[in-house]
Amino acid sequence: MARKNRDDFDSEHETPPPVICALCGRETPEDQQEAHHLVPKSKGGKQTVMLHRVCHDQIHAIFTDAQLAKKFSTIDAILEDEAVQKFVTWIKTKPPGFADSARDARGSSGRGRR
Repeated sequence: MARKNRDDFDSEHETPPPVICALCGRETPEDQQEAHHLVPKSKGGKQTVMLHRVCHDQIHAIFTDAQLAKKFSTIDAILEDEAVQKFVTWIKTKPPGFADSARDARGSSGRGRR
C-alpha cells in the first residue's frame, strides 16, 4: 500500500480561493456575487465576469444595454468611463460586504436602465 502524500488533501476541506470583483478589485462575499454579461444577453452575449452586486447595479445604472453591447463590452472599456472611475474610487473605500443601491451618476441624462 502506497503512502499518502501530505500534499494530497480532500477537496471537501479545501477553502476555495476568494472571488475578486472584476470592476473594483475587492474580495466579493458569496452573498454579494453577481455574474455580469459583458455583452447583454438581450444582445446575444454569453461571456460573464463576476462582480459585486453594487458594482453590477452601478454599471446598469450608468449604461444602457445598447451602450454595453457597442462600446462597453469589456471591463477595461467600462473602467475608462469617468463616472465608473469615480464610483470605483469611492467603492474601494467600503468593506467587501458593503451593499448600497446604485446611484444615477449621470443625473437625468437618460442613460442606464429605467
